[in-house]
Amino acid sequence: MGTIVMTATVVLVVLGFGNHVWWLAAVAVLFLYTHYGRGRGSSSAPTSQGSAPGAAPGSYRAYRDRRDQQARWERRYRREHPLQTRRQEREKSG
Repeated sequence: MGTIVMTATVVLVVLGFGNHVWWLAAVAVLFLYTHYGRGRGSSSAPTSQGSAPGAAPGSYRAYRDRRDQQARWERRYRREHPLQTRRQEREKSG
């Protein structure tokens, strides 16, 4: 991924000799890559208040929080849509 970003940046800089807007595009690509594109290492570790949505994907706490959230959504769906839930159970078993 870094190679593609660096290549795109070089191309945009070369194009920028004719039109300076391309230089701004190169800066924007580098900014977006550094801000969103690469891993942040230990800075994305969960805090003591629980896992944030951007928590480390390999942490057990983040997995458990996602699993619990999914279970809450499924229970809410079954409670709010009993007819669809029965139909899905009937299709699954038969």
